[in-house]
Amino acid sequence: MLTTTLILGLVLGGTYALLALGLTLQYGIARIMNLAYGEFALAAAFLAVALFQGIGLSPLLSLPGIAAAGYGAGWLLYQVMMRPLVARSGGGGRLETDSILATFGLLFLLQGGLLLAFGADFTSISHLERGVDVFGVPVAANRLIAFAICVLAGGALVAALRFTRWGLAMRAVALAPGSAPLVGIDVNRVARQGFALGAALAATAGASISMYQTFSATGGVVFTMKALVIVIMGGVGNVPGALAAGFALGLIETFVATAIDPGLTLAATFALFLGVLLWRPQGLFGART
Repeated sequence: MLTTTLILGLVLGGTYALLALGLTLQYGIARIMNLAYGEFALAAAFLAVALFQGIGLSPLLSLPGIAAAGYGAGWLLYQVMMRPLVARSGGGGRLETDSILATFGLLFLLQGGLLLAFGADFTSISHLERGVDVFGVPVAANRLIAFAICVLAGGALVAALRFTRWGLAMRAVALAPGSAPLVGIDVNRVARQGFALGAALAATAGASISMYQTFSATGGVVFTMKALVIVIMGGVGNVPGALAAGFALGLIETFVATAIDPGLTLAATFALFLGVLLWRPQGLFGART
């Protein structure tokens, strides 16, 4: 029982962590709270399903192209919609409020587009659903693949942020956006890259989730809220913290579902979220990149 809960919780947590990585970058580096984040992930999931059903292309094979498309969409969105908000804010706290209002409207715009293109019905393809034995616990191969993608993406992102000049510039903008230009860093370019990379990670998560999860065009808000809970728990802009918080949330939800009641998983998630906000608002691991 304990082994099953632990393994299934870690696999679920990997999905959550992968989903939250992009929002961590967008909020931590670009200072943009993207309430339409879940719709980006959903759009990628629907695209992966459409390619699989239309031309038989596996979501694993379409994932790199979908991630690249997510990066391009994020870059364009920042230039067209977010950059004017950044310029108007003058580097103050107004940007967070404006970005929340703007992306709240974008949420419904994207949701309407998804409803128009794919309808309101639930969609799933159950790709690579065969069981794999992990220490005596059968786990679907598609969930293990999503877990592996999370570990690879998270590990590569942590290493890039810590050991490359690009990562140093990202961390400088996240920690001191007002001082970063003094050492020759183009804050707008770095913020745009961070936002676009966050969109690419959202697309990667959506394509991964499409292999095993049932979803609909109106479900993006659930993805956004899960990602936001993890971002706050892990600390704003803290990529290792987001990974750890994602795994922790997966373990907690799995334990509640197996030991208490599956209907209480969402309540447990938000009870934990409220507890962190009240007693450790900087996150369990502190706010940094």
